Parts: sequence; C-alpha cells; structure tokens
Amino acid sequence: MIIYRCIVSDDEFVSDAYPMKIVDDVAYEIDCQLTTVKAGVDVDIGANPSAEEQEEALEETSQQVINVVHSFRLQEIQFDKKAYQGHLKTYLKKLAAHVETTNPDQDIAEWQTKISNFSKKILKNIKDYQFFTGESYNMDGMIALLNYREDGITPYLTMFKDGLKEQKV
Repeated sequence: MIIYRCIVSDDEFVSDAYPMKIVDDVAYEIDCQLTTVKAGVDVDIGANPSAEEQEEALEETSQQVINVVHSFRLQEIQFDKKAYQGHLKTYLKKLAAHVETTNPDQDIAEWQTKISNFSKKILKNIKDYQFFTGESYNMDGMIALLNYREDGITPYLTMFKDGLKEQKV
C-alpha cells in the first residue's frame, strides 16, 4: 500500500486504497463515500435498558462521515475566496521550488501554466468546496478540497499531486 503524505507537514492525506485519478496532470481526484461510524457508547453498568433504548442510543452516537476525511483525520477549516487565493499563492511557490529540486527534468514554465489553469477552475467555483488540512493543522501545507459530483451526493477530494510524497508501507 502507498500512503500519500504532505511534503510540508508530513501529514497523511490519502492512500492508494481509494480510487484516484490524475486531473490536468497536476492534481489527484480521490473518490470518497459517505459512511456511518459509531462513536463510543457510554455504558451504564447499573441499568438494563430495553432493546428499543439500546437501538436509540446507537442511532444517537453514530454519524455520517466521508471515509477518506475520517480515515486520515483531516481537519475542516474555513476559507473565503480571498484567503484561499493568499494561501494558494504562498503554497504554489513552495510547490514550484519542490518540483524544481525533485524533478529537474520538468519544464517548470509548462508546469506553472498547468497549475495556474487548474487553480483558476478551483477559484471559479470556490463556493462549492470545503477545505481540509492534515491532522496537525499545518496551514502552510496541503489543503485538500472537497466537492460533490453532479449527482450532489457523491463526494470527492482534490489534492495537488506534487504536494504529496509517496510512502510505501
């Protein structure tokens, strides 16, 4: 299995266990699912609740989550368009420096054009996205973008591929 970690924070963001595809040669799109998880149930050893009460307690302690967000403990953060543009400008400078050092054969001008075009698509629809940082809340690193497919119920994450490093486990 391959775990993808942020090049800045070293936080885990996703693994190859989830369906992924490369978009515009600069980003990963990761298919997600809504799943139900049950929180720890408080046990009252002095009571003997009926079956109905137990069922209600389980329903109250379960919640729907997005599988990748939950599995990798991604933390939701808030951005407006201006704040995200500021983050993106700083982050893409780090990414460009990383690409230049780790992939010297890469035509950096071509890469920057692709990144710029992809970023414009994101900014055009910024209100459709939710933003997630890694478990450490390092705001200088990767910010994963969550959106929903055309059906309005199928979530997917978008992450800049050059902002992630692979770790085989």
